[in-house]
Amino acid sequence: MAHHYSELRRPLVLGDKTLHDVTNDVCSSIEGKPSLMWWVGWLATGSVAAMGVGVILYQIYVGIGTWGLNKTVGWGFDITNFVFWIGIGHAGTLISAVLFLFRQKWRTSINRSAEAMTLFAVICAFVFPVIHMGRPWIGAIWIAPYPNLRGPIWVNVRSPLLWDVFAISTYFTISLCFWYIGLIPDLATVRDRAKHWARKVFYGTLSMGWRGSVRHWNHYETTYMIFAGLATPLVFSVHSIVSMDFATSVLPGWHTTIFPPYFVAGAIFSGFAMVLTLLLIARETMNLKSYITEDHLDNMGKIIILTGSMVGLAYSTEFLIAWYSGSTYELFAFINRATGPFAWSYWIMVSCNVISPQVLWFRKLRRSPIFLFIMSIFVNIGMWFERFVIIVTSLHRDFLPSSWAHYYPTWVEIATLAGTFGIFFFLFFCFIRLLPGIAFGEVKGVMKMGRTHKHEHKPAEVSHA
Repeated sequence: MAHHYSELRRPLVLGDKTLHDVTNDVCSSIEGKPSLMWWVGWLATGSVAAMGVGVILYQIYVGIGTWGLNKTVGWGFDITNFVFWIGIGHAGTLISAVLFLFRQKWRTSINRSAEAMTLFAVICAFVFPVIHMGRPWIGAIWIAPYPNLRGPIWVNVRSPLLWDVFAISTYFTISLCFWYIGLIPDLATVRDRAKHWARKVFYGTLSMGWRGSVRHWNHYETTYMIFAGLATPLVFSVHSIVSMDFATSVLPGWHTTIFPPYFVAGAIFSGFAMVLTLLLIARETMNLKSYITEDHLDNMGKIIILTGSMVGLAYSTEFLIAWYSGSTYELFAFINRATGPFAWSYWIMVSCNVISPQVLWFRKLRRSPIFLFIMSIFVNIGMWFERFVIIVTSLHRDFLPSSWAHYYPTWVEIATLAGTFGIFFFLFFCFIRLLPGIAFGEVKGVMKMGRTHKHEHKPAEVSHA
């Protein structure tokens, strides 16, 4: 019998686009008038962001007594939000650096937005250590390792706060350089197309005299490769350091060696979900369906299945370790998570992070933008609750029943959480309006890759009995 071989790889850019079409499509969101949907989103997120900034300034002025913390629960929404936003930023570096080093060409349509998302998420994360200092204009001096007259007094390298400062600053610096270097060729194209003198000056300054010569491209590719190599270890090291804020303690539920890989997998899981949320919005509102195709969505759905399964394995491994350790306190900590006063948050976490992504095993659902958008929201809700469960449920009932306490977040903490989401999405709306949301210089290099659907007929094989 003749066998039919169906090739399912489609071009990475649909619609038989020319190089000029790609430039026009991507630059239209910068050069043309913003759409009504953009104005609505920008104004809505800007209002929430303004509220968030006001609440943050209020906390700095009044102090962290505005939080619902107590002697038992010393960390609450603040550290939960910090770890959540750091995790969100990991997908950008993974898409840009790791997939670049592995020569995954499908990354070219989504890496620019993912990199910008990384920067905005790290900015939101940085807010919380600053507030946590109480009086940052006094406390900031103690985490800055600079030549001083304090003599033997130096930064406290045993402090998790200092680890977070180094992790955030290093991650933000490398990610910013990596993102900006990738932007330079595209900014030069926007500069050359600009008609108003102010736009020429703005984009001309940012493009740093790029002329597209062979020498420029050689330096660009070498530098881009170096920064990709520097950024790749950060995917694993930064969130490992964040996890050590908990793992180096002796508190049941925290003192475990599984945290570094567990946190990294969870960060990539939540980060890819947020990338999906943003790209699906941009895909619909900026008319980018030819560039962010169903194949891109399919690949991202597969990564969410992989990392979600790793997170589910970590959840079950934690219970196994708690039982196998023979520690009464450790076992109680996990039983309390599933059946105690905060059990509702634990089961929201499990439902959103472990159960719901399993439907992505079906290819049709992985290629459905509406379903993926809903799924990405569920995953981000679940990953926020994961951090809440790890922090609050481990603290509110510790070794002594006499010191047990409950935790009730105040309106200030809830408003700060909402405000950081407003800041994040507001910055993203500004980004897609001012800068190329798709790396069209890289997209042009992969336009002809992939093949359309076709059937190849091979001659029947003769079987000899």
